[in-house]
Amino acid sequence: MRYRLWFMADCRSCMKSLIALTLLLLASGGLSRAQTAASSPARRDTPVAYLGFDRNDYPGDDNLALLRKTFVFTAYWLNYPPGTQANTWVGKRAALQSAGFGFLVVFAGRSYRELNALPNIKAAGTSDARAAVAAARREGFPRGTIIFLDQEEGGRQLAEQKTYIYAFVDGVTSLGFRAGVYCSGIPFREANGTTIVTAADIRSTAGGRNIAFWVSNDACGPSPGCSFVPTPEPAESGVAFASVWQYAQSPRRRQYTAQCRNSYAANGDCYAPGLEPAGIHVDLNAATSADPSHGRTR
Repeated sequence: MRYRLWFMADCRSCMKSLIALTLLLLASGGLSRAQTAASSPARRDTPVAYLGFDRNDYPGDDNLALLRKTFVFTAYWLNYPPGTQANTWVGKRAALQSAGFGFLVVFAGRSYRELNALPNIKAAGTSDARAAVAAARREGFPRGTIIFLDQEEGGRQLAEQKTYIYAFVDGVTSLGFRAGVYCSGIPFREANGTTIVTAADIRSTAGGRNIAFWVSNDACGPSPGCSFVPTPEPAESGVAFASVWQYAQSPRRRQYTAQCRNSYAANGDCYAPGLEPAGIHVDLNAATSADPSHGRTR
C-alpha cells in the first residue's frame, strides 16, 4: 500500500514535469513558426496589371527605347489597321522583341456592312482566319499565339457578325493558334431598355469556345483617362473576364471622357511621357500578362 502511494505520488510529479516540458516545446514551436512567418515575404493577394499601348502606325525604331520606359507590351497589327491604306508594323516584330516588348497581336475584322454584302459569311470568317495565321507565321509569332479579331462595332452583335466571329475563332484554333476578340466593354442601352455589353453578348453564345477578350471602355469612370500610374486592372473595366482593357483612346471620345478630359493633352490625344513633341499619341491598355498574346519566342 505504501508502495502504491509512493508510486502515485511519484507519477504525479512525473506528470507535472511532462506537462511542463510539453508546454515548453509547444511554446518554442509556436515561437519558431511565428519567427518563420515574420521572416517570410508577405503573400501578394492583389492582382498585377501590366501597361501597354496600341496605335495604327508603327512608332518608329528610334522611339522604342523611350516607349519601353513606360510600356511593357504593344499591339501588333497583322493586316491594315482600320481606316488605313498600309500596315507599317510588318517586319517589326524582331525589333520590338529586342526592345523588350510583349505583344498584343490583332487582325482587323470586317464591318457589318461588308459582311452583309457577302454570299457566304462563314467562309469569309474561315478565310480571314487563314490569312491572320499566315501573317502571324510570316512575322515570326509562335504556335499558340493569341490573335485578336478587331470588331469595332458595339452593341448586340447581329447573327451575321456572330457567324463571322465564330468562324474566325474556329479557323484560328484549328490552325494551332488561339483566338481572341477586341470589342466594346461599354454597356449599351437598347430601344426596349435592355442593357447589353458586346463582350458579354459574344461570350454568352460562343458555345464553349475558348476566346480571350480585349475590351474597350474609355468612359470615365471606370477609366482613369490618359493616366499611366497606377495601372488599372482589366476586371475594373466592368468586364470581369477581360484579359486586356483598352481604357484610353487617341483622340479622346468626348461623349465618354468629360470627367477626365484634363488627363489628355489639349488636342485631345494621349501621349506617353516624353513623346508629345514627337507626336507619338497612343491608346492605353492594361493586361493581366506582360505578353498578352504570348507572342514572344524567348
